[in-house]
This record gives sequence, C-alpha cells and structure tokens, in this order.
Amino acid sequence: MNEAVQTSSPFTPRVFSGIQPSGNLHLGNYLGALKRFVDMQSDDMQTLYCMVDMHAITVWQNPEDLRRATRELCAGFIAAGLDPNKSILFNQSQVAEHAQLAWVFNCVARMGWMQRMTQWKDKAGKNQQNASLGLFAYPALMAADILIYHATHVPVGEDQKQHLELTRDIAIKFNHDYGVDHFPITEPVIEGAATRVMSLRDGSKKMSKSDPSDASRINMTDDADTIAKKIRKAKTDPDALPSEAKGLEERPEARNLVNIYAALADTTVDAVLADVGGKQFSEFKPMLSELAVEKLAPISTEMARLMQGQDEIDRILASGATRAREIAAPILKKTYEIVGMVGA
Repeated sequence: MNEAVQTSSPFTPRVFSGIQPSGNLHLGNYLGALKRFVDMQSDDMQTLYCMVDMHAITVWQNPEDLRRATRELCAGFIAAGLDPNKSILFNQSQVAEHAQLAWVFNCVARMGWMQRMTQWKDKAGKNQQNASLGLFAYPALMAADILIYHATHVPVGEDQKQHLELTRDIAIKFNHDYGVDHFPITEPVIEGAATRVMSLRDGSKKMSKSDPSDASRINMTDDADTIAKKIRKAKTDPDALPSEAKGLEERPEARNLVNIYAALADTTVDAVLADVGGKQFSEFKPMLSELAVEKLAPISTEMARLMQGQDEIDRILASGATRAREIAAPILKKTYEIVGMVGA
C-alpha cells in the first residue's frame, strides 16, 4: 500500500478524488492530480476517480462542451495510466447518491461555514447575489462526493485544502449530532514537487486554462513540437541554476521549471539541482523539453485515439458508475436510517 494512505482507521482504506470537466487539461492537472492518482492506484486499495460534472454546472456550461470535456477528461485519466479495471472511473451525475447525500449535508453544514470558503469569495466576487445557489453549496456536494464512499484519503491541491477541512467538519458534526461513528474523518494527501504548477510566462501565477496566452501552459493535447517550443520560450532569468533549493527562493520562474523537471522525473528538487547546478537555462531547457516530450507526448497520442472512438469511453464511465453505486447505495441507505427516513 502507498505509505501516504496507510491508516489505523476502522474504515477500509479508500481513496477518492475528482476533477471538474471544464476542458483543456494541462500540465498542472497532470502533475498536480492525474500523475498522483496513478501513483496511488494499487491492488490492495480501492481507488475511485470521478469527473465531477455536477460541480461544473455551478457556473454556466455549454451542454455540448460539457459532454466533450467529460469524455476528454476520462480519456486523460486513462491515457495518464489509470486502469479502469483497478480504479473506478465514472462521472458524478451517473451516481445519484452524490446529490442525495449532498442534501443531507446541506442540512448539517452551517451558512457561516460556507461564507468563509475562499473559493466562494473568489468565484462569486462582489456580485454574490447573482451567483448560483449551487456555487454556494459546492463544498457540501464535495463532502458528499467523498463521504458517500467512506473515503479515508483524498489527494488534493493546496487550493482544495479548505474544502476538505469542511468535509471533516461535516463528518464530525453528523457523527456527533446522531451519536454515531458513521463517517470517517478523511485525511488529505498533499505531496510532490509540483502539486502547484505555475505559468510558463509568469512564475507567480498558477498554470491555468483561463490564461489568454496558450504559451503560458502545456496542454495535455499538445504534440511533441508544441511542448518543446513552449518550454524553449518559457520565461526565465539570466542567472545560472543554483546547486541548492534555497537558491530558487526569489526566482519564481526558475523554481517552476526545476519543480516541473523534478515531478516529471520522479525525483526531488535537490537531486535535480545536484545535477544541473551551475548550468544556464540554454542548457537546462533542452533537458526539460526532452523529458517533457518523453513523458507527455504518449499521453496526448492516446487521448486523441480514445476521443476518436467515444463508445469505449462511455462504456468505461457506465461500468464505473455501476461499480461506484454498489459502494454508495448501502452507505446512503444507512445514512437515511440514522437520520430517521422511513423506508430507507
């Protein structure tokens, strides 16, 4: 079992995580999520990975774009190395128990908890009265996504850590209110050299699909030539690379490229710098390009193949939803019994 998910909890070790199908998968999604999902996949532990399409519609989505993005995300999961026979891959809306448990959690969570969520403040902005109720209640649905499977561990990025803390608060309050030990207190798994990948044009900003410059990110659909060109043009500084990580502290672009190299190579920043310390970027960028192409080009090729025959993707999603419901249905039934629902 992956050391990061060993637990003394009475609950069966189970990993859950999800990504919104909002289109344009990029290197940040791969290193911050997909690669880590693959690393956590194991024969001795159940792993569930979800395309959270219900979260996606908390802001307006074009229906055709949402369908395409959901299938493309599933293709990305598989191309990155997730095996549908080892992990359960599915889209959220095919498992009704997510929404059913979310309603129970809407009645457990407090308004004040939701109002404190940084992501709510950022996305709703100054015009909160025009934001959707779904966006406000997003963290309760996220808690349901996790706890409907009694997931004990969730790999998350730093930006989702607050939502996972809320999931823990909801589980604690539910267990306390009903005098049960029904939901686990889920642990976050935050690790790796590049859990937060920054823009290739500005090392102080997170790599994002919404950046107007396509040169700011490496898309998972980019071919080998495009990947190499973007790395060659990535913003750097004039100094040589240092031999120790502390030498990167005031150099955001340099730190980002070294982090990316370390994450792609499955090594540490210190190990990379022990090798490349003293080199100029004119020497380091070709090394990074070669490594990135070696790791990423096969993924983009496989994604393109899968997207040409979408029946295979739809079959995998439907099968995954059936397997997910086998876990979720009895947990929801027990939850309804605890709450006092007749006929549960």
